[in-house]
Amino acid sequence: MPGKLGRTTKQRMAILRNQASELLWYGKIKTTAARAKQLQSYVEKIITKAVNAYDLNEEIDVKTTDKKGKEVTVKSVKDTPKKLAARRDIMAKLRDLQEVKAFNEKKAEFKARTQDVQHPLMEKLFNEIAPKYAQRKEELGQGGGYTRIYLLGERRGDASEEAIIELV
Repeated sequence: MPGKLGRTTKQRMAILRNQASELLWYGKIKTTAARAKQLQSYVEKIITKAVNAYDLNEEIDVKTTDKKGKEVTVKSVKDTPKKLAARRDIMAKLRDLQEVKAFNEKKAEFKARTQDVQHPLMEKLFNEIAPKYAQRKEELGQGGGYTRIYLLGERRGDASEEAIIELV
């Protein structure tokens, strides 16, 4: 059964979801060669969807009342329906990771930094990763090729081929 990783569909999809989330969060993971090859196409499709939708925002005017009861118009940025659909589709394919407090960071500083972020992995994907690869697509004139696999050799114990997969 090549391509199936010797697992049931639910187990295989859980592995891909977890490893894709870790790869997008950390930028590089170590796994077996077979898993890396399957993970590569899974992650490339997710990144392509994010690159195509990351800049689809619309500005709207929101009327609110301030503390004095005066009506104020505030400009707000929200996702277009196409970006929202892409975001929801990607969220279904990934596990949302939580932000981790830095070593010397105080609790108040951590709360202030993460106050507005509800889905840290989605924010990283749409605000950091997608713009970087969209710019790369403009410069090189090519889409795709977002990941790279290095084969490391056989693992001690079970002799399975190990690999490192990383974002380019």
